[in-house]
Amino acid sequence: MSHAGDPRAVRVIDAHVHIQPWSQLKPEVKARFFGGREDGAWLESLPHAPDEMVRYLDRCGVERAVLINYPSPDLMGFDDSTNDFVAGYRDAHPDRFIACGGVHPRLTPSAAAARKAMDRICGRLRISMIKLHPPHQRFDLDGYQRGNEALAAIYEKAAEHGVPIMVHSGTSVFPGARSRLGDPMPMDDVCLDFPRTKFILAHLGRPLWGDHAFFLLRRHKNLWADASGIPPKTLLQFFPRLAEVADRVLFGTDWPSPGVKDLRSNLEAFRALPLPEELMEKILYRNAASLLGLPSAR
Repeated sequence: MSHAGDPRAVRVIDAHVHIQPWSQLKPEVKARFFGGREDGAWLESLPHAPDEMVRYLDRCGVERAVLINYPSPDLMGFDDSTNDFVAGYRDAHPDRFIACGGVHPRLTPSAAAARKAMDRICGRLRISMIKLHPPHQRFDLDGYQRGNEALAAIYEKAAEHGVPIMVHSGTSVFPGARSRLGDPMPMDDVCLDFPRTKFILAHLGRPLWGDHAFFLLRRHKNLWADASGIPPKTLLQFFPRLAEVADRVLFGTDWPSPGVKDLRSNLEAFRALPLPEELMEKILYRNAASLLGLPSAR
């Protein structure tokens, strides 16, 4: 595998990359996602070109990318077929892509239906991570306490299959998103009620709830986080005690979401942070490799 784009060839897993079936996006969402980008046509071609995506990862010095997908038909446009899409994309280069899919906790009609869906995507499709997005799927993370049995089944089945659940935390700029649902504090109950399930708090609660995210990471050993969607040059201002929880923080870019123009420049800016090299290696590769069961050494 080439890492010509990275002269130091340090192993990197980007735990938060969006390669999704853009053709499913609602027009107003697509306009917000791709608006103002000069590389829009190229980005729209990538869901059909896994080889080109590998070449881009090589240019950026990234060994593996977790491809984030989740159903949100009423707000974003993505339906359940995103699971088949990401599994097929992963199969084109299983040494480079890690598939992340999802089950919709509000639109799935019952616990039995949720269990069946989780068995399918974690079993037959071999999805390695589940993504839940409260602001886009319009549900409460602790809604199982108020009758959302499908959500409880998703949490339980993830533990049974040994698959971590990534939870969006923080606000969202997309039309119709319910940003109040991005407050991560309900994860305090979730982590207590589902101690066998491993969770990843995406975005560290940015831009409003960094203190909440830090508290949760210190308290719950079944909770990880990714630092995606935060400009690396401001990461330590937003989350100044990062080093104290670095054993459970993953590197991620959120590329190509709005505001994240280039994966390589994001990675270079992260490497410029004043963090010890050992912590850098954990965040850039070792933590994600351990969580996802990947090789941790060459």
